[in-house]
Amino acid sequence: MKVAIIGYGNIGKAVEQAVLAAPDMVLSGVYHHNDNLSRIKADVAILCVPTREVPEYAQLCIKKGLVTVDSFDIHSRIADVRKDLGVLDVENKTVSVIAAGWDPGSDSVIRTLLQAIAPQGITYTNFGPGRSMGHSVAAKSIEGVKDALSMTIPLGTGVHRRMVYIELEQGADLKRIERTLLKDDYFKNDETHIIVVPSVAALNNVAHGVNLVRSGVSGTTHNQRFEFNMTINNPALTGQVMVACARAAFRMKEQGRFGAFTMIELAPIDLLPGDPEQIIKELV
Repeated sequence: MKVAIIGYGNIGKAVEQAVLAAPDMVLSGVYHHNDNLSRIKADVAILCVPTREVPEYAQLCIKKGLVTVDSFDIHSRIADVRKDLGVLDVENKTVSVIAAGWDPGSDSVIRTLLQAIAPQGITYTNFGPGRSMGHSVAAKSIEGVKDALSMTIPLGTGVHRRMVYIELEQGADLKRIERTLLKDDYFKNDETHIIVVPSVAALNNVAHGVNLVRSGVSGTTHNQRFEFNMTINNPALTGQVMVACARAAFRMKEQGRFGAFTMIELAPIDLLPGDPEQIIKELV
């Protein structure tokens, strides 16, 4: 499987490492935002561009017949992006996997499984403490912000505080930046604090994590409780998930199953390299 990487920030570099470590993939090229994408020679394009640029790049690649994988992470827009890309995928006989990170992404799979085994109940997803890649990119993109770091602080029961550290360009209008940031989809629903610092690089840390808890009912039996925890390097896990999804998407295209899909729609066994029969013997 020939894989192209589009975008070479923290996520792009992590994807490169995961592709090079994969036994069934070769890296065909790394492309930056302003590169001419018409020269891509690959089976799969893994999109490591900022979330708001994903639809544009995905459409360009789909029209070339490429399989695409992205880590689009604005939860409220995922269904619409999936629908739009899906139409284009079918027209071009290819496959897209969208929102392929760890949340949305692998955490979505965990939530789906837990709801299946305890259909009635409540799930709380508590992020952090750690750096949110999407939130940091969104803050950095505001005019007048030289650099930004958004830290997610869990307050419990799925409630979070956003601590946004920003380094300003000379002469920047702080009040305008604050108004713009607080209206952004990434921040408008959470308690958000903005702190101006002389150097974001001095604070930077890509660690993150999640505590996911479901309490519910199996059949008519109450008091079922499940908990999932992880502490991670954010870019590394995101990159690995995207590479696994690239494998699954490529197999779907080979099978003639065209369209756009989220992780909860993929067969877990297709995320793994190797012989399916052997994987079943080892993992079932």
